[in-house]
Amino acid sequence: MNLSLKIARRYLFAKKSTNAINIITGISVFGIAVGTAALVLVLSVFNGFEDLIGEMYSNFNPDVKILPAQGKTFDVDSALLTKIYMVEGVELVSQTIEETAFFEYKGSQDFGTLKGVDESYDEVTGIDSTVREGKYQLKDQGNVEDAVLGLGMRNKLQVNVDDLFTPIIVYMPKAREVSVFEQQFRRLSVYPVGTFVNQQEFNNKYVITSIDFARQLLDAPNEVSALELKLKAGSNQNRVIENIRKTLGEDYIIKNRYEQEEAFLRIMNIEKWLSFAIAGLMLFLVAFNMVGALWMIVLEKQKDIAILKSMGALDKMVRNIFLNEGVLLCLLGISIGFVLALVTYLAQKTFGLVGIPGNFIVEAYPISIRWIDFFVVALTVLFIGLLASIPPAIRAMRVSALIREE
Repeated sequence: MNLSLKIARRYLFAKKSTNAINIITGISVFGIAVGTAALVLVLSVFNGFEDLIGEMYSNFNPDVKILPAQGKTFDVDSALLTKIYMVEGVELVSQTIEETAFFEYKGSQDFGTLKGVDESYDEVTGIDSTVREGKYQLKDQGNVEDAVLGLGMRNKLQVNVDDLFTPIIVYMPKAREVSVFEQQFRRLSVYPVGTFVNQQEFNNKYVITSIDFARQLLDAPNEVSALELKLKAGSNQNRVIENIRKTLGEDYIIKNRYEQEEAFLRIMNIEKWLSFAIAGLMLFLVAFNMVGALWMIVLEKQKDIAILKSMGALDKMVRNIFLNEGVLLCLLGISIGFVLALVTYLAQKTFGLVGIPGNFIVEAYPISIRWIDFFVVALTVLFIGLLASIPPAIRAMRVSALIREE
């Protein structure tokens, strides 16, 4: 341990001549501890929301999605499906087709998105695990077409999934030109049997039916909007996607789960780091207490500094003593702050101390610890502490080496 660090450590724990210095030093350490805990908890709460939303998306979005490079739909045949299944890492492929439609139920009307899916869709996405009312079923035993609605669509149409005799009427405009004497819309009936609860965007617009029903309504017997893939556990997603691209060529767009909702997740990530920056700015303001504490220590230790300089200590060494003093104060505050953050994390996880008002999918704020956050926070706090230590260190360098004889 170098001499400047030893002296800094002694100054930190030695009894001060004036009790006010001890109080100000304690306040500065406490402020750094609270600021450190706040930074960790801000990141942890956003991590919790990120994990929650990622889980919600995973129950609707697949691991990998194949879309047409041009147009809204493309034809699918057994040869194309065989090519995809031959790619190592692909476990299941689900065919889906979706289009905006008009829905009517007992006089209630609204637009939404009709999504036709095949029998593998629930295994690919886990959508059946999000059903909170009724059941996930696309056809009954009599081959009657059923539908599962997002909670928002169910509320807008005032659907009663326990009413087995009232269908939803689905209207779809015809793709070809029709005469004035023909019906402008195709219309088919589907019976609501369940409600799923997922991300709000999905809840408010989707009505899920069988792909046969959707194709009949769209008059598109072999077309799909997307092929949705489930990958085998442990497979390398990036490698699988690259192999799919090589197999299918440039006629298709391949997206992983993040890219399917890239805009939303990017905005959430920006909000996370903006909140971190705001909390960091608050900590920077708190660091002025540390400037005051170090400044008073410099004033108290002027005689010691003069003696050190008379013994040959350079300005650099004097400066390093008080820079190290600031770093040690920060490390003490960081250690206490990390403990506070972990205690708060465990309390929130166990008891849900801070709840979310309103009818949200969870009752308390989700929270998730990522150890890399501790490293980021520690670097941030140390940087702020080092900045706060510079003015007192410069002041200490200016103390004269002359000693007045008494």
